[in-house]
Formats: sequence, structure tokens, C-alpha cells
Amino acid sequence: MSAKPRWEKAVAILLALVLWQLGAMALNSPILLVSPLRVFVRLTELVRERFFYAAIGFSLARIIAGFLLGLAGGSLLAAAASRWRILEILLWPYITVIKTTPVASFIILCLIWLDSSNLSVFIAFLMVLPIVYANVLEGIRQTDSKLLEMAQLFRVGFGRRLRYIYLPQLRPYLTTACSVALGLSWKAGIAAEVIGIPDGSIGEMLYEAKVYLSSPDLFAWTVVIIAVSILFEKLFLLLLKAGYRRLERG
Repeated sequence: MSAKPRWEKAVAILLALVLWQLGAMALNSPILLVSPLRVFVRLTELVRERFFYAAIGFSLARIIAGFLLGLAGGSLLAAAASRWRILEILLWPYITVIKTTPVASFIILCLIWLDSSNLSVFIAFLMVLPIVYANVLEGIRQTDSKLLEMAQLFRVGFGRRLRYIYLPQLRPYLTTACSVALGLSWKAGIAAEVIGIPDGSIGEMLYEAKVYLSSPDLFAWTVVIIAVSILFEKLFLLLLKAGYRRLERG
């Protein structure tokens, strides 16, 4: 990435912080809008607490698990649906319902079936599944038919076709799906925790901040969620890119 876009982003972030500070000064009500400096001070206090890292670990492990399950499930279902048209037809109503139903409805419904400690896993899985399914299915359909005909003509095995034809063709679709699904899995997973309130989670910390009208805590934990979500997204996409580079080198 060039230096200019980084400077542009830095300026945009600085401008946002200035507007935030001006808004906090204009309202002059820490409960309604706390200043960014107060949030930073509270964040420095939180990082010295043991429960801070435990809460991050609790939520991170479950949301990552839900994301990976959704990634695997969506990819497998897309591969099967591309092979058997009847399966795509049968899956259509379920995928449509998952895509269109509000997250809050799923969370409340799933609280009847699941323990609150595992709720974020299932909700993240549900949010990721249709995104990965739709993108991977489209990627398979856009695979070069001439390459597939050539592979069939020379009786290339499924493993080699997967490695040298399907996976390279799926790269842009899979990258886009993961980029979108990662952010959504965090939003949905944390929302599930706020409603389910599992002990020791980030969602519990947000709920307590709301109950006690602690705006510094609310904003500080929101900053943590954004930071962890961005870091995990960057790391996962880097690993995906590294995996493709290794695949290209053979």
C-alpha cells in the first residue's frame, strides 16, 4: 500500500476524533457522549485488569469457531449444490430465511434451544453460512468450462482439479465472502452475547455498561471490539493469501 492512502486514512481518523471531541464538548454530558480522551483513559485502565483479556478470549474463541464452521459449511453446501441441482432448490428456502430474518429474532429463538455460553457460536455460524454459500456457488459456476473440459478429456483426478482449477478460480469469490462474513460474524456474535449475557464475555461487559450508564466502559469496549475484529480480519485474509501463494508455487 502506498504512503498516500495511509496518510489519507490517518487524516480521516484524526478528523473523526476531532468531531467526536467537539460533539462531546457541545453536549457536555458524559452519559450521552463521552470524550475520546476519557475513553482512552478508561481503556488504559481496562487493559490492566485480568478479566479484560479473559473476556476477549471468551468471545474471540466462540466467534472464530462460528465463523470457521460457517465457512466450512457454506463451502461444502455450495460444492454439493453446484453438483446436484435438486439440492440447490431444496436449500433455497433455508438460505433465504437465514438471510432475511433479523439477527435479534434468531438470538431470542436460539436462547430457547442453546446455552447462552454457546449462543454466539451458532449465531456467527448462521450469519456466515449464506454469505459463503452464495459466493462459493457463484464462483464454481463461473469456473472456466474449457479448463474443466480439458481436465475431463485428460482424466485429471478430482484432487488436481480442485487444486489447479477450482481453488484459483474461487479466490476472488472466497476472499470477498470472508471479508464480508468476518465483520458480520463479530457484529452478530457480540449482539448474541449482549442478549444472552454469558458470564465472562464482552457482551456481558457491554450489558453492564448499559445498566450502570457507564459510557466510558461502553465506548472503550466498542473500541476493543472494532480493533479485535479488524485485526482478526487482516490476519485471516493474510493467511488466506499465503495459502494461495503456497498453492501457486505447487
